[in-house]
Amino acid sequence: MTEHTLSLQALAAPEGTCYGCGCSHPSGLHLQSHWDADGVHLVCRHSPDSTFIGWPGLVYGGLLAMLVDCHSNWTAMAYHYRNEGREPGSLPRIDCVTGTLNLTYLKPTPMGVELLLKARVEGEVGRKSRVICEVWAEDVLTVTADSVFVRVDTEKLKLKAHGQA
Repeated sequence: MTEHTLSLQALAAPEGTCYGCGCSHPSGLHLQSHWDADGVHLVCRHSPDSTFIGWPGLVYGGLLAMLVDCHSNWTAMAYHYRNEGREPGSLPRIDCVTGTLNLTYLKPTPMGVELLLKARVEGEVGRKSRVICEVWAEDVLTVTADSVFVRVDTEKLKLKAHGQA
């Protein structure tokens, strides 16, 4: 990964409006996920600002959950693209949603430190894919997550959510 490599979000969903990872959200976090040099993990770096303080000097746990959710979802989608031998952004688009989000807060996560999220798919890449994610604050592992992401047709999902399907 180099600084000039476009993120998976920019390649596959430049019009994305998710608060955490949407490139087009006007005030969102604009998280960027990239393949790590190891070819196994996706990585994302984020430095929380003071808006996301929990206890004094600590990152709000809800923000950590959002970071894990967005980055893990992009990990699942990246694995799907790779599994199909396709580039992110190729059609038809691949989308996943959160099936389960399970976080374990191991240690307090300090404010003022760049966080590194590191995630991979564990096991089979299928309609439901298991993603393991870690949050590191410098050399301290503060959060682990073991979650499931489900491949979906987002148009059908939207219609169903609005009682139209």
